[in-house]
Amino acid sequence: MVSAYLELEEHKVFHHPADEEITGDVVDKFVKLHMAKLPRYRRLKKLYESKGPILEQEGKAEYKPDNRLVVNNAKEIVDSYNGFFIGVPVKVTHQEQTVTKFVDEFRKRNSLDDVESEASKLSAIYGHSYIYVFQNEESETCVTFNSPLDMFIVYDDTIQEEPLFAVRYKPTDTGYEGQLFIKGKELYILNDATGTILTELDEDQDRFYYNDIQIIEWKENEERTSVFEPVETLINAMNKALSSKMNDIDYFADAYLAVLGADLDSGSLQDIRDNRIINLFGTDNIKDIVVKFLDKPDGDTSQENFLDRVERLIYEKSMIANINDESFGNASGVALEFKLQPMKNLAINKERKVKVAMKRMYKLIFSVPLQLPNNMIDEWKNLNFTFTRNIPRNVSDEAETAGKLQGVVSKETQLSVLSIVDNVQEEIERINTEREEKSVIDMEQDENGDFVVTQSNDVNEDE
Repeated sequence: MVSAYLELEEHKVFHHPADEEITGDVVDKFVKLHMAKLPRYRRLKKLYESKGPILEQEGKAEYKPDNRLVVNNAKEIVDSYNGFFIGVPVKVTHQEQTVTKFVDEFRKRNSLDDVESEASKLSAIYGHSYIYVFQNEESETCVTFNSPLDMFIVYDDTIQEEPLFAVRYKPTDTGYEGQLFIKGKELYILNDATGTILTELDEDQDRFYYNDIQIIEWKENEERTSVFEPVETLINAMNKALSSKMNDIDYFADAYLAVLGADLDSGSLQDIRDNRIINLFGTDNIKDIVVKFLDKPDGDTSQENFLDRVERLIYEKSMIANINDESFGNASGVALEFKLQPMKNLAINKERKVKVAMKRMYKLIFSVPLQLPNNMIDEWKNLNFTFTRNIPRNVSDEAETAGKLQGVVSKETQLSVLSIVDNVQEEIERINTEREEKSVIDMEQDENGDFVVTQSNDVNEDE
């Protein structure tokens, strides 16, 4: 029953009936299901860390070359895509200045640019990752990232698939232990030979401020597929082909010498090997003597064609642009857009998933007491998230576009076009401050340095 259930849920979420009690046995069942998925996570992790299957294959005989080469396409795909997607930090803005200031300070205190980048990288590797919101010892709200190696979420069986509970655990000598996160509560998990026990935290430790589960899932896509998983077999094939090619090079460097038609004793063989000179004489049929190296059939052309095709397919089917391609740097603006279009499509789909996760995260953060005024705890719904693709920018073109938007859109939208503006609200404040300072400087002053206020003609006429 468990194996059939796991097959159904291999790349999907875990489900549990919403109206059933969450007991130790229920938690234990899902922990075992999660453990059964660990081999896939570990395989993807090894591939990202340059520990491909070729390093673990059975060794060849001692007299045969046995090179193990790994070209880490998986890491290049993940890092290039992650830098493209979130290399430029996400801009979070709000119409109310109080909310924007609170969000900015919170992001700086928690280094959220780094947290979001790491969560995004983990989701690219495993297909999904997690954000963990918690209170530290100073009762400050903190945020960190977590991989799916030791954490999972179970959703209810409704069509909305709302989070039901989450688990973070680690193995022990007798079983495992960890934390269970339920709405409005956090429990301690202990599993041993007697079963799984759920224990509520002591009253002094129970500082639970959240009205929802503290764990938020970041999805790479709805299938929770790694960004390089579709080309995993191609990456392994490339490593195997390169290793075989290196074996051929070693073979040619240490090829067998064939001497046909002459009888050489061990001393002569030693002399040939040491002095690298072949001198055969005293035979009646000297013309029948053949001295040559034994060559394997040369498959260099086929190997090179195969490697070129595999490399091209790896980037085509993963939909990640190969920025090391020679033609990439010579592409015009329009051609460059077409080359990046597949990766942009991936990024757009991921952006939608990430925005959902970020809104859920800020919903938790805003719900903590004393963070914001009571009338603003629901303002997380009105947060605006701006993602900027990390590609070379033409600031001159952006400035021209922003200039043409003058009077057509709001000042905030106009400034958001400029990639050099990190925080639109702060930039608007600087502009207003400069205007006020300029207006003060431009005012007339008398001989004592006091400002002179001149009445308009309309006012004089009224008088």
